[in-house]
Amino acid sequence: MSRIVYVNGSYVPEEEAKVSVFDRAFLMADGIYEVTTVVGGKLIDFAGHMARLGRSLAALKMTPPADTEALLAIHRELVVRNGLDEGLIYLQVSRGSADRDFSFPPEGTPPTLVLFTQKVAVLERESVRSGIKVASVPDLRWGLRDIKTVQLLYPSMAKMEAKSKGADDAWMVESDGTVTEGSSNNAYIITKAGTLVTRALSHAILHGITRLAVLRLARETGLTVEERSFTLDEAKDAREAFITSASAFVTPVVSIDGQRIGDGTPGETTKRMREIYIAESLATAI
Repeated sequence: MSRIVYVNGSYVPEEEAKVSVFDRAFLMADGIYEVTTVVGGKLIDFAGHMARLGRSLAALKMTPPADTEALLAIHRELVVRNGLDEGLIYLQVSRGSADRDFSFPPEGTPPTLVLFTQKVAVLERESVRSGIKVASVPDLRWGLRDIKTVQLLYPSMAKMEAKSKGADDAWMVESDGTVTEGSSNNAYIITKAGTLVTRALSHAILHGITRLAVLRLARETGLTVEERSFTLDEAKDAREAFITSASAFVTPVVSIDGQRIGDGTPGETTKRMREIYIAESLATAI
């Protein structure tokens, strides 16, 4: 049975889901997206994802395709129609379809709205049990990384470069030697003194929804948190490292560029933060 996909007001089998060849996302990467995790048929951090969606729309001066209540209804309908107990729902919005031009389409052009599901394991993964390996690559993305656009070519290239080096994912590094984030996740270290460090919010990184929750929970549990830049050398010397994202939750990093982090196994603080985050997320899912 094929998935049911939402396209501009209709629920259709994925084989029938179509968007114009003149869509701005296809021609100009002129679109944004969000990913909401589903566990037990319920949505994790939905309000946070919708808040960031609104921020991205405003930053790119794009017309909202629907209000939050309507988008919630679509998410829930896709969960039901696809029998989705655990997985992800992707939402993508573009500026719509118009003749190819660097100028935006005429005012009143309706935006394109597409949502689709993916059935994937999010609670139990081998990457959580064993940890992931990361490799460093130069950060060559555009400057407005805080907007969650569909411009994902370089992150995809970075991940493939990391895989060619025998790693699972990439950590992108600025010319000054500081780490920004992973190909699709925020990056963290825990120093030998026990301080949790992650890069401060700016245009340099995505403002992760999971990041926001994890930092709040870390402070509530008594961890010292520093939102600042850290270097690749500092990361390699850390006691623990991990990533966060909507699909990965909190996932340990056990090596960077082939250098073992700590004892090379998932750290206790990282494991504890994952447990706490999942417990709260399941308790507040809608």
